[in-house]
Amino acid sequence: MGVLMSKKQQVEKVQKCSAVVSAFQQGVKERPAPANQAEGPAEEGEEGAAETPANPNKKNGEEAEQGETNDGAGPSTSQQASAPTRDECKVNQEAWSRLRDGKGVEPEDMDKTHQLTPPAFVRPKREADDDQPVEVELGQREQPSNDEMCDVCEVWTADDLYPCRICTRVFHDGCLRELGYLRAEALQEMRDTAHTLTGWSCYYCDNVNLLLTEEEMYSLMETFKQCKIIPESCLVSDELLQYRHFVSKQQFEKDLTDEQEEEVLAQFAALDPEKKGQIEWSDFLYFESLAVLRKLRTENSLVRLISAKERDNARSVFLGLDLDKDGVITGAESRQAQQSWFHELSKEPQSCNVSISHVGPMCESSPASSASERSKSDDNRPVTWAEFLKESALYIVAARPNSSAMHIRLPL
Repeated sequence: MGVLMSKKQQVEKVQKCSAVVSAFQQGVKERPAPANQAEGPAEEGEEGAAETPANPNKKNGEEAEQGETNDGAGPSTSQQASAPTRDECKVNQEAWSRLRDGKGVEPEDMDKTHQLTPPAFVRPKREADDDQPVEVELGQREQPSNDEMCDVCEVWTADDLYPCRICTRVFHDGCLRELGYLRAEALQEMRDTAHTLTGWSCYYCDNVNLLLTEEEMYSLMETFKQCKIIPESCLVSDELLQYRHFVSKQQFEKDLTDEQEEEVLAQFAALDPEKKGQIEWSDFLYFESLAVLRKLRTENSLVRLISAKERDNARSVFLGLDLDKDGVITGAESRQAQQSWFHELSKEPQSCNVSISHVGPMCESSPASSASERSKSDDNRPVTWAEFLKESALYIVAARPNSSAMHIRLPL
């Protein structure tokens, strides 16, 4: 019995020694030692193995203490070089983790080389059937569902997603900030309005210039170049007048009249709702883009630009005006509906008369006095759902931008 106990104690001691040696060897592997010091522990180990194992715990304890001492001597050169890399990767990994959760990352927390790359916009192409009539049922709502995952990072985080009121895309505020499309005030506006009835337009839908084809955009850019319009720069009233004079000479071979210059100044006021004395480049670009659409596209082609959400909104407006439910409204009610989309987006409550009085005509060939010459027969003319949609398509598209500027002349 005594012999058996001795073997058991010896086995337990060997197991303890093995555990200590394994821990020490693991530490040595993680800390690369110089070549001239690598043979020392091995020789000592051989000498220790030759001696009588009277107290193996003591020997291995000394070895463990020696390993700790060597570890405290400081990391090697390669370890010092790899430490910042590991720390940097950890910081970036944590930043990406927060970003994918949609919580947002401060610019200083992200290395510029790791920032999200904005998507490349692809301009549409005109199809062969663009000008053909499109059937849109009045009584059948489409009710499109929003996407489940963020359009940027493709991660679902429930309430942290902000939907677009035009398309079905949803976004994280942090992803939009890293893309660089929205500034701090625009992000806050998105948080305040995206889940309300007013809604918020994503950067795809907000930019109505993206609706132009390559050919249409090339023509507009050539006009800008000839007028020496600098992209991404603000315009004052004199620059807008100069641009309008050039366009008038190019299209009609004559200068603007005094009345038309007043109309241009009215347009400037509509594009400068905050009275800064200048209009933003994006507002000017959207205004000109809508003018190109009005000039070059047919009504059927414009109807094809309207999204499912916009069609549902148009249905609600039309049915609200069609009190007798016969599928027909009047011309006056149609114009009232076309104004309603802009009133919903207005940040300041204002009457219809005030809204219209600050908006100039869409082009020089449409005088502001045309409303006074409108006959009562036009106000009472019947307008069907299909006609209403074709007449309202451009105004529906013009109401997409989040800006409070008026990018189109409202019907009077």
